[in-house]
Amino acid sequence: MKTLDFDWKPLLLVPVLALLALPLVGSTSTWLTLTVAGLAMGMIVFIIASGLTLVFGLMDVLNFGHGVFIALGAFVATSVLAAMGDWTQSQSILTNLVAVLPAMLVAMLVAGAVGLAFERFIVRPVYGQHLKQILITMGGMIIGEEIIKVIWGPAQIPLPLPEGLRGSWLLGDAAIEKYRVLAVIVGAVVFALLAWTLARTKIGLLIRAGVQDREMVESLGYRIRVLFIGIFVAGSALAGLGGVMWGLYQQNVIPQMGAQVNVLIFIVIIIGGLGSTTGALIGALLVGLMANYTGFIAPKVALFSNIALMVAILLWRPQGVYPVAGSR
Repeated sequence: MKTLDFDWKPLLLVPVLALLALPLVGSTSTWLTLTVAGLAMGMIVFIIASGLTLVFGLMDVLNFGHGVFIALGAFVATSVLAAMGDWTQSQSILTNLVAVLPAMLVAMLVAGAVGLAFERFIVRPVYGQHLKQILITMGGMIIGEEIIKVIWGPAQIPLPLPEGLRGSWLLGDAAIEKYRVLAVIVGAVVFALLAWTLARTKIGLLIRAGVQDREMVESLGYRIRVLFIGIFVAGSALAGLGGVMWGLYQQNVIPQMGAQVNVLIFIVIIIGGLGSTTGALIGALLVGLMANYTGFIAPKVALFSNIALMVAILLWRPQGVYPVAGSR
């Protein structure tokens, strides 16, 4: 789309929600702490959801087994970080990042490799058959969780933050946790790379063209199937990265963690417009902020707040904030 035709109204939802929460929270410092925490949670959820957004929006695949890549990435990170104890116990943030970065990369590689096998043996036979996709991918996730239990055990495993990433920076009376700032930065980088790849590169052009008219692109000599396999692998790798971030956010991991996050992921994708990367970012930030604000203001309704948010958004825009047909 041309920049002049871009719909900016959905972008205002995030600051509007934040400003509406300010008088309800009362204290400006508490509001700032909750806002940063909400943005961090939203960015982590976006990283996780971006992989599924790519797979659904570009490949039209309903992958309900996405959660297994989240859990796999988190468990791989526990093993990598456990082997780098000298680095994670340092008080230096830079030294901690040197430990966390390899954990993220290894988690992405393992999740991407498993995603390749998942696409080949589970998803490929049911392309174009949504009901079968739902059933078989859910089955794949259950099998994946059992394999994780065999390798790492069924019990909860701690995934503590490295020493230098613990604690907070004080901004006036507001406490800004160090790890949440890192999560916002990583999420912003992931979004920028995805947006740039899809909008500014030849691969992104071929992917978008393949979605619109696969036969025409293949007639020009390009192998769309290979590109789509690459999309699935990339989506799985992003889920692995998100699993690392979510595990560090919760500071523990369990085999069922992916299934637990799945609900948030699908709320984000529905709000975003079923396949829009920009929409998924907005949806994730709204979900993160809503969860933190309602958790503080009215804890009893926090569990239902994101569903209410989704309903409100869909009443305004039934196809989501940025429907795929008009967002890319």
